[in-house]
Amino acid sequence: MKPIQKTVRQEREKQAGKQPHFERKERKSAVNSDIKSTPKAKVARPSRQSTVEGEKLQKVLARAGQGSRREIEAMIAENRVSVDGKMATLGDRIDVHSGVKVRIDGRIINLQQAQKEVCRVLMYYKPEGELCTRSDPEGRATVFDRLPRLNGARWIAVGRLDINTSGLLLFTTDGELANRLMHPSREVEREYSVRVFGQVDDAMLARLRKGVQLEDGPANFKEIKFAGGVGINQWYDVTLMEGRNREVRRLWESQGIQVSRLIRIRYGNIKLMKGLPRGGWEEMDLENVNYLRELVGLPPETETKLDVTKPRRRPKSGQIRKAVKRYTELSKRYKK
Repeated sequence: MKPIQKTVRQEREKQAGKQPHFERKERKSAVNSDIKSTPKAKVARPSRQSTVEGEKLQKVLARAGQGSRREIEAMIAENRVSVDGKMATLGDRIDVHSGVKVRIDGRIINLQQAQKEVCRVLMYYKPEGELCTRSDPEGRATVFDRLPRLNGARWIAVGRLDINTSGLLLFTTDGELANRLMHPSREVEREYSVRVFGQVDDAMLARLRKGVQLEDGPANFKEIKFAGGVGINQWYDVTLMEGRNREVRRLWESQGIQVSRLIRIRYGNIKLMKGLPRGGWEEMDLENVNYLRELVGLPPETETKLDVTKPRRRPKSGQIRKAVKRYTELSKRYKK
């Protein structure tokens, strides 16, 4: 084998006491090979889910009593909601325990109710003539006028009754509960007592049970029971599985029958309390609240605002009537 002739560069490096270039290169490649042969430790990358903290904004605000999720989603889409001074967008999440400041229409929202919420439900006997809205430009009475005041929350109506319909109307502080109870997919039964004017026969009742075509699609009564009356003024108890606008009236009108009185008497298994006067309300106990929550797949509530240490006394209907009358008189004076 011929001796390797040294280049000028190698000779200079040797004279300067440096390691020859080709030896440094070989050593470097050897180190690299050692590194390659050593298995790399896997670095745990943070998952996308772990980087997202808190709950969806619309869920928190619904729990704080600011409306149903759908209503709040509409507010967010309309740029009415801000988080720490920045306009919120759909999909935003917040941590209610972090001191975050949320505003709706510039008004700061108390999130304390969202941190520790007690689901409350009221039974209200809506009289005819009241609107199912929070305020009316014409100054007419609304179903919210008589309800007890709340701090850090608000009452949400579970569905609506038109101005000429009276009877059972539920209110809750839990927006998610209200939203699920109103959703058609839950098929919560509503029962009405209806007085009709006209000649009703068996063929007509059969059509109403089977289903008729309305402007917004087919509809029918799940059940129809005769409840009394003579001649062409008769009472029937009818059951629906949804709550479309004026659905009971429109079903009867499709058969040429006029509805002269309409009262909702049941929602699910919650019946309108006997002795409760029109315009009166009663807060429901934990058992009934949890019945409604179970009905729509929500976990049971563990607390109640009612004093469970004392035997519950049902208020006398006379006392409620006096309170309703007194409130009505004060409201009329105030509106004047």
